[in-house]
Amino acid sequence: MGMFDFLSKQFVDVIDWVEQPGDLGIRYPMQDREIQNGAQLTVREGQVAAFVNEGQVADIFGPGLHTLDTANLPVLTALMNWDKAFRSPFKSDVYFFSQKEQINQKWGTSQPVTVRDKEFGPLRIRAFGTYSFRIEDVSAFAVRLMGTLERLRVEDVEPQLRAAVATAIATGLGGGEIAFLDLAANQTKLSEAIKTAVAPVFAQWGLGVHSFFVESLSLPEEVQKHLDKGSSMRVLGDLDRYAKFQTAEAIGTAAAQPGGIAGLGAGAAAGVAIGQAMASGLGGAAAPQTGGGHQGEDPFALIERLHKLLTIGAISQEEFDTKKAELMGRIR
Repeated sequence: MGMFDFLSKQFVDVIDWVEQPGDLGIRYPMQDREIQNGAQLTVREGQVAAFVNEGQVADIFGPGLHTLDTANLPVLTALMNWDKAFRSPFKSDVYFFSQKEQINQKWGTSQPVTVRDKEFGPLRIRAFGTYSFRIEDVSAFAVRLMGTLERLRVEDVEPQLRAAVATAIATGLGGGEIAFLDLAANQTKLSEAIKTAVAPVFAQWGLGVHSFFVESLSLPEEVQKHLDKGSSMRVLGDLDRYAKFQTAEAIGTAAAQPGGIAGLGAGAAAGVAIGQAMASGLGGAAAPQTGGGHQGEDPFALIERLHKLLTIGAISQEEFDTKKAELMGRIR
């Protein structure tokens, strides 16, 4: 009889598991050995141990040191048809599960998800982020995911979980109830919405979703360019209104000065010049020309005004440079 044969016939009287990062569950290696009456079961913090008889989860133990006897193995005792006496030694599969939170799990849409946006119609959206989960229902996890496997790690279930997330996104966004721009502007709300959609799917595997974050939400490049162009047009409209506001402000200030409207003088001229400079600097003719316009004005004075607009961010560096070159070209 070899050494292995000798060991395989030994009784198990100490059962414990030191898990490795990423471990979700293991079947304790018995090697045909039997568990001794009064054996010591050690369950560490964040772990759960379960006795399984013919595929059926019997007794479950949380963290602590447990002495195995009929008093704390009631379900297994019933399944084995033991009476008052513990039939020792006995055979049972013992599984350990980690209930630690598995953090920083990545999720993403491998293919764009088509949603029906109420503003833009059908859109193909990509999304990426992170989530965390942990084993909540040991029985459901043992039956639906662990099965008869010797060991189960996060990377073994991660593709299945990621697919569930992608399905939840397609379902949650597919109805088009919330416009894409609103979703992108409120990623916290979107994260909560997807977490709510994912939770029931994870629960059927005995898993709980503890955190869920949408970190990126994007559209195809051509659609994004269209949106950017629309934004630019809106900004130009705002700048035109700003120029008119500046002119009105100059008139209001002058009216309050001694001499009233007759004392407009430099105030009105400045307001009109700013409006004209902005319109010209943006390549438009939205602001009306008054008198000789800035054709007869000092180019250096106009450049100075344009520079002030650049300083406050009303025009871009490129717009300033273009207009400055034009004005410098007038100097003979």
